[in-house]
Amino acid sequence: MGKTRTQPCPRTYSRVVSGVSGRVLVVDDNRVIRQLIRVNLELEGFEVVTAADGAECLDVVHQVQPDVITLDVVMPRLDGLRTAALLRDDPRTRHIPLAIISACTQYEVDCGVAAGVDAFLAKPFEPAELVRVVRQLTHREPRDPRGPRDSRESGEGGPPPLDGRHEAGQAESARG
Repeated sequence: MGKTRTQPCPRTYSRVVSGVSGRVLVVDDNRVIRQLIRVNLELEGFEVVTAADGAECLDVVHQVQPDVITLDVVMPRLDGLRTAALLRDDPRTRHIPLAIISACTQYEVDCGVAAGVDAFLAKPFEPAELVRVVRQLTHREPRDPRGPRDSRESGEGGPPPLDGRHEAGQAESARG
């Protein structure tokens, strides 16, 4: 008699790491990219949970209670920009720092800033830059849920600059 699998595979992945620096929800439809981000963050002491798209992110975010969420832009069912906007509209998640990890076209940056995204990292990225961005977001002051969602509303200028493939731009926001 052969063994049979009686339990379905879990939809998300979480690994508890001693000395955790924070919990990160990584959202990307590409399994290889999710694994790359997960491994690099776990090596730096982060606990990582993954989701395959924005819809799955919204399903698990309240259970996971992440300190930071990274989002790809182009995903099935619910893309990263719409996911960011929905996270910002929910009082339970609007304080969570969001980072877009994508090709980071000017359109994506503009839409991301308008949706309340806090940082941008262009693909392909350097692992050290990924860790720097996530660590910076983990240790920043929580977002003021009543503050403006767009830097232009706070009078701080337009979207953050990007210098090609590896530069992370910080979206300025009103903090408290």
